[in-house]
Amino acid sequence: MATKTKTGQKAPVSGQYKPVGSKTEVTLVKGKTVPPTPKGATTFVLVDKTKHGK
Repeated sequence: MATKTKTGQKAPVSGQYKPVGSKTEVTLVKGKTVPPTPKGATTFVLVDKTKHGK
């Protein structure tokens, strides 16, 4: 199941998210509030989780 979050919620994991109905991607940081888009509130779907390497 895809990881999803909505405008106003906190991002569940850091990574690249794609707003539903958009061709662009945005970076969201875990625990930070998801911003609105120019079209208003929307749902974001995780495309690529941030990888942490040491």
